[in-house]
Amino acid sequence: MPRISISSLIAFLLAFFTVATCQAASIIVDAGHTSAHPGATGASGRVEHLYNLDLSKAVTEDLQAAGERVVRTGADDREIGLADRPNAAPNADFFISIHHDSMPQAWIDEGRNRLLKGFAIFVSERNPHYEQSLVCAKTIGERLLAAGETPSLYHATPIKGENRPLIDRRLGIHRFDDLVVLKTAPMPAVLVEAGVIVNPDEERRLAQPATIAKLANAISNGVVDCHP
Repeated sequence: MPRISISSLIAFLLAFFTVATCQAASIIVDAGHTSAHPGATGASGRVEHLYNLDLSKAVTEDLQAAGERVVRTGADDREIGLADRPNAAPNADFFISIHHDSMPQAWIDEGRNRLLKGFAIFVSERNPHYEQSLVCAKTIGERLLAAGETPSLYHATPIKGENRPLIDRRLGIHRFDDLVVLKTAPMPAVLVEAGVIVNPDEERRLAQPATIAKLANAISNGVVDCHP
């Protein structure tokens, strides 16, 4: 049996522990809503779930290209409960749910649907990893800002059904403690509303492949950035 020098053994152990501690993260990427319950309806009549599928697929592909392991939820025709989405892979390192935004029907009826645009990011203080969720929300928000996107801030409006505490105005981060996918997630979790599809101008932009690619790149890079 050949003799192994101390220096060779140390080099081997260093290499082994480097590989062991640099494993790819496991990420759940959730496409909000389902085919049967598709969420908001865009100005064109195209439903939110289809936008969520497009963007979540692009986010998934970017994360995989970065070497991360991804589990997708809400991406097939099966119904899936809200709490089942983050618990589809309970040992995952992070959960992100992809959505697109609406506004009150009364505002649309009044012709105010062109007034809102931009993204919103949500975290829940009831998530067991709230502080890390907030870190991830901030890194995603920074990446979206750097990509030229702007926060809508609509969900902080003091009206029924909204009035969400605004944690970071610049980054569009709100607290929504009762969001089921966030509060039941056993890992850090964030929900992103990528844009306002009831705004016809915003909807056309959000449907463009270049916009989807830009948003996906920003979101995926933000997710990668937040890993401890």
